Amino acid sequence: MFKPLDPLLHSELRLAIMSILLSVEEADFVYLREQTKSTSGNLSVQIDKLREAGYIEVERGFAGKRTRTVCKITAHGISAFEKYVETLKGYLNLNKPEK
Repeated sequence: MFKPLDPLLHSELRLAIMSILLSVEEADFVYLREQTKSTSGNLSVQIDKLREAGYIEVERGFAGKRTRTVCKITAHGISAFEKYVETLKGYLNLNKPEK
């Protein structure tokens, strides 16, 4: 029997956001939008879902007169991502006996 994959991370865009945030200290909304090639509306919704789950922190502020949204992955988010990857590895080793 396989463990279920975290449905929150199984979304392509949310998985992309988490992957990016694992490799940088923080990322602003524009950077995430450019890297994921998503629309602003869809990205905003997915960021909110990750924030509500405690996987990322979101700081909203200003850079000059423009609003700026910055995202950072949390320890809880890192743990959830690592667990997701380990579960996925279990699916990939279908023919290998469990240790």
